[in-house]
Amino acid sequence: MHDALAQLSLITLTPWKIIGLLGTLLFTARWFVQFYATRKNKKVTVPMSFWYLSVSGSVLTLAYFIWGKNDSVGIIQTAFPMLVSFYNVFAHLRHKNPTETVKPGGPED
Repeated sequence: MHDALAQLSLITLTPWKIIGLLGTLLFTARWFVQFYATRKNKKVTVPMSFWYLSVSGSVLTLAYFIWGKNDSVGIIQTAFPMLVSFYNVFAHLRHKNPTETVKPGGPED
């Protein structure tokens, strides 16, 4: 039993594993950011940094699952939340910088 625990405590770090761990750290950090923002505003708040951490963490974790581990379960598990995170970032950017349109028959005509 003691030998098994000793073997579990030894972690072999490869470059891909470091990328995967960094992605997991970033993805997990988003919850601390959201918790802090909610406490600060005294209401449930999801700041944009939550979504940026989601995107960056998901991209790194997905890269690890694709090239570092070749794990189809990890790929599927990571791909959908990443798409949702990208959508939320793009929706925010689109809403923040709306393009101006000139209506026909306006003051310029």
